[in-house]
Amino acid sequence: MMAEDSGQEELMRLLSAVAHQDRQAFQRLYELVAGRMLGLCHKLAGQQELAEEALQDAFIRIWHHASEYHSERGTPLSWMMTIARYRTLDLMRARKVRQGAGEEALETVADGREGPLDVSLRMDGSAALTGCLDELSPSQRDTILLSYYRGFTHEELSTALSTPIGTVKSWIRRGLLALKRCLER
Repeated sequence: MMAEDSGQEELMRLLSAVAHQDRQAFQRLYELVAGRMLGLCHKLAGQQELAEEALQDAFIRIWHHASEYHSERGTPLSWMMTIARYRTLDLMRARKVRQGAGEEALETVADGREGPLDVSLRMDGSAALTGCLDELSPSQRDTILLSYYRGFTHEELSTALSTPIGTVKSWIRRGLLALKRCLER
C-alpha cells in the first residue's frame, strides 16, 4: 500500500507539472502509465489499432486538461484511466465496432501487466468474486462481464447476443443481485 501511495504521489506531481506544459514530466507520465492504459483500451476495444488511437487521444486530453485534475476526482491513475476508458468507448461507438460474445474474447489482453481492474479484483477478494461469478448462469455471467469489463451498453449487448434488450437487462439485474447475495455470505 505504501508503494502504491508513493506512486500516486509521483503521478500527482507529474500531472501538476504537465498542467504547466512540462514536456519531460509528460514523457515520464507516459512511461509510467501508458502500458496500463493501453491494456485497458485493448480490453475494451478488442482491436490493437483502435486501442492505440484511443491511448493517443487520451494522452492528448491529459496534456490539455491536466490542470483540471483535482484529488476529489480520485487518484491520478483512476482519473487518467477514466479518460482512456471513455475515449475508447467513444471511438468504438463512432466506428460502430461490435465485438462477438464469449469469454474467450475477454482473455485477449494487449499488455501483460495488470490493469487497474485486475489489481482491484486481486486486492478485493478476487477468489470470492470468481467463485460467485461461477455460480451465475452463463448468460448472466457473460452479460455482466461484457458490460462491466468490456464497457458494452445494453443495446450493444442485445445486438451482440441477438437477444431482446429487456432480456439482457434482466440477466444483468438478476446476476448482480445474485453476486451481491453471494458476496455477502
